[in-house]
Amino acid sequence: MTSSLISSRNTPAKATELHAKASPDFAAKLAETQALLQRAAAEFAPVTQASSLGAEDVVITHLINRLQLGIPVFVLETGALHTETLALLERTQAHSRAPIKVFRPVPESVIQFVREKGQDAMYQSMDLRKACCGIRKMEPLARALTGQRAWITGLRQEQSNARAEVPLLDTSEEASKNLAKFNPLARWTWGDVWHYIATNQVDYNPLHDQFFPSIGCAPCTRAISLGEEFRAGRWWWEDEAAKECGLHVKK
Repeated sequence: MTSSLISSRNTPAKATELHAKASPDFAAKLAETQALLQRAAAEFAPVTQASSLGAEDVVITHLINRLQLGIPVFVLETGALHTETLALLERTQAHSRAPIKVFRPVPESVIQFVREKGQDAMYQSMDLRKACCGIRKMEPLARALTGQRAWITGLRQEQSNARAEVPLLDTSEEASKNLAKFNPLARWTWGDVWHYIATNQVDYNPLHDQFFPSIGCAPCTRAISLGEEFRAGRWWWEDEAAKECGLHVKK
């Protein structure tokens, strides 16, 4: 680890210390994001936020609470999340004004998959990895979005090449699962996200302090090294172009 990643206390620097750097137009981006969330609540109800409890999502949840928008939040608890993520989920449920709903996979489906394919099936082939995602994420997601007109995500254009053209509002059927899809942080930088977290003292996943910029299931997420792409720690054994679980795929 280089000296630039060490704080003056000779301990690893926190993510807020490393990354918080607002863009020159951050105030305008924040105003745009707030207006978009208010529009989602006013014109697209029922609407819900999909939260992975990552840095982007805790910012959105904080804004929903601060603006008192009454937008519920849902989390997909896959049964394979890091303990740090589960602890943050509990804290968020305890302190959020907006309701936090938790959706879990069908236990019998998980048991059958593990029995037939093994606990580490996701490493064996992309098809098996996607099958695991289907059981643990896609099926619960379908339940979470039932009855909704729109959903809100933390997608940003900067996250990957596959997300470089993410719009603030996506109404294309293929991308939004027949729902309006709001991406209020689409134009934010990583520095903007952490500037907001630091300025507003938002509770976040401590794995971010351990160089996990993108956090998913524990078997499929690792820390990244200096110089690696933002999502390099997700499904790192697969081709870069295929690194999606299906939640945000657009052909």
